[in-house]
Amino acid sequence: MASRLVPNVNSKQGESQCKEKHVVLLSPVGKLEISGCETGLHEIKLPKMSVLPSGRGESVATCEVCEGAEELTEALKQCTAWLCAYFCEPARTKSLPVPAFHHPLLQQDSFTRQVLWTLWRDVKFGEAVSYKQLADLAGNSRAARAVGGAMRSNPIPIIIPCHRVICSSGQTGNYGGGNLMKEWLLSHEKLQKEKLAY
Repeated sequence: MASRLVPNVNSKQGESQCKEKHVVLLSPVGKLEISGCETGLHEIKLPKMSVLPSGRGESVATCEVCEGAEELTEALKQCTAWLCAYFCEPARTKSLPVPAFHHPLLQQDSFTRQVLWTLWRDVKFGEAVSYKQLADLAGNSRAARAVGGAMRSNPIPIIIPCHRVICSSGQTGNYGGGNLMKEWLLSHEKLQKEKLAY
């Protein structure tokens, strides 16, 4: 895949640029398109699921880089290793490094950034919180709608687990990869947590 230049989030407009690299990871939920540079991870793009994958984590899942292996920066190596562990051996994610994030949204001081960091730090594998509960955790109990906006803006889904945020009614709510993927991810975590006493 070709590399392209994107602005370095730590620089002023027009100054140095980072060289973005791309990799595609074949996962149990389809092809995940991952981009990043030497500084860190930029984005994970999820495929839209039209049918649930078979197995739901009951058999050994496969996960492999199918495009861009020659372009792996350290952040992309860490990201693909973490995602492979998430799908195939979730207990290993605790001991693996999380790649540095290098997306402008995660560099700016904003409520969205605060919500995403709170979600990443406080909502663990196999857990779920409501939009309102996450707003409370992030310090603004009246901002449930803003939390929904933050989830839609999340550039690094699965690692920053926006799939773990559900409606107060218990319904799953919307998800960038589609509702089937959100249901699959929640089911995968629940099953793996029960299996492994995570």
